[in-house]
Amino acid sequence: MPSHLIEPSLTTLPIIDAQALVSARSTPSARGAAARSLDSAARTHGFFYAVNHGVDAALIERLVLRARAFFAQSEAAKMQIPMSAGGRAWRGYFALGGELTSNRPDWKEGLYLGSELGPEHPRVRAGTILHGANLWPPGLDGFRDTVLAYIDALTSLGHALMGGLALGLGLPERWFADSGGTADPLILLRLFNYPTRPVPAESPAQWGVGEHTDYGLLTMLWQDDVGGLQVRTDAGWIDAPPLPDSFVCNIGDMLDRMTGGRYRSLPHRVALNASGRDRLSIPLFFDPDFAWRVAPVPGAAAGSDDSGRRWDGANLQAFEGTYGDYVSAKVGKVFPELKQQVVGGSGS
Repeated sequence: MPSHLIEPSLTTLPIIDAQALVSARSTPSARGAAARSLDSAARTHGFFYAVNHGVDAALIERLVLRARAFFAQSEAAKMQIPMSAGGRAWRGYFALGGELTSNRPDWKEGLYLGSELGPEHPRVRAGTILHGANLWPPGLDGFRDTVLAYIDALTSLGHALMGGLALGLGLPERWFADSGGTADPLILLRLFNYPTRPVPAESPAQWGVGEHTDYGLLTMLWQDDVGGLQVRTDAGWIDAPPLPDSFVCNIGDMLDRMTGGRYRSLPHRVALNASGRDRLSIPLFFDPDFAWRVAPVPGAAAGSDDSGRRWDGANLQAFEGTYGDYVSAKVGKVFPELKQQVVGGSGS
């Protein structure tokens, strides 16, 4: 079995050695071997661990420390940068139970961040949702610089992994960057804290995060050692336990659609945290350009109706339009009150 892929059974997630994909000095044969393993993981599971990914461990640690410092503040301090102040950029803090999955509140709090875009950016001037400036918490030294450095590092990793997936699909390594919507990807970063305290009896929350799939191309998740992530595979629900020095990566809806279902966007969820310690989770979403019109990759077979296996009952393979069309319709369901406030219910 190639060293790039360790797959004892369908009840565990593959481990991909990404070194050949992130190193400019790797040989074509090494990149090809890594790409084949990545392709197998994307087809079989839709989830994998990326190790030897090249992201500086010290940078990750700085972000973790600053994220924990942010969530350790009082509620009043965190609410100095609420999502309602982020406007159409969809940035800022939300409190426990403030985010919905399948119309139920998740038992987590979070800070929404993304690529830092100034008022002169054409998308910001146009009022395009999910584009704009971040809201930075006051009084936390180094927070802004650390977040932006982390976004840059994970964006580079995203390009490298997408290059490996392109090779696995028999395409040029730069196909996604040149033709597949990632020349200027939509980058969204989330800091999530899952408290260990019990859910109040009057709350309808049942999960840290309920069952869902991600919207875009590729998610790269750092998780601490508490655990709780679960993935629904053909073998049933399995745990995705923490693996040191790794990112848990998963395929999003758009890559599933673009490959006609060859690459699978699998449902996942997060259990309620009963560990006695708060759980920190940091996903970065590497998504297509907002205006990119979703189209099949060259050579992809037409996808069949997949509504029977989808958590939401939707036929993903029938979607037509831009990524902006897709993601705008989704985010409004996560924060319906905010949608009414900042986008007037249009979701666009």
